[in-house]
Amino acid sequence: MSLEKKLLERSGSVCELCGSNQELKAYEVPPKTSGSVDESILVCNHCLTQIENPDQLDVNHWHCLNDCMWSQEPAIQVMAWRMLNQLRNEGWAQNLLDMLYLEEDVLEWAKTGQSTGAEQDDAPKHMDSNGVPLLAGDTVVLIKDLNVKGTSFVAKRGTAVRGISLVHDNPEHIEGRVNGQQIVILTKFTKKTN
Repeated sequence: MSLEKKLLERSGSVCELCGSNQELKAYEVPPKTSGSVDESILVCNHCLTQIENPDQLDVNHWHCLNDCMWSQEPAIQVMAWRMLNQLRNEGWAQNLLDMLYLEEDVLEWAKTGQSTGAEQDDAPKHMDSNGVPLLAGDTVVLIKDLNVKGTSFVAKRGTAVRGISLVHDNPEHIEGRVNGQQIVILTKFTKKTN
């Protein structure tokens, strides 16, 4: 029986990450190369494209990891860990990563070939006006009255913005809800609160 047929049987003919039944392919989880079922997963084209091109990550698509991370298959656990690790700046992903337990050998496999903390330190970070790092889910206070483009209201100095999200491609921007509207805020006009 071919690898793909074995994976189709194991998965019930759905993507083992997101559950889609469209355009399914066998994917060998690197750096394994034996071509065995235990070292492979069945993924849809949408998941595979994002795995192979991390710059094209659709954050909302990966909420599916909440289910597949509990799989008993080590290859699926490895991919769930890797994807959550890439999305760890999202509060929900960090929470799932904190809950995910991997056996030592599976964790070692998951970490193999992944970027190290030192490489991640070189990435631009979101900082408030005092140089304090901002993380997704933090609460910040506005330090200046801000005219909100496209609206008629002003976000007043001292306004608390809870549960911020980070704008991944611009470390000077965060997003948060003010007066019931989701807005983009310049980090230099914020101060992190505890």
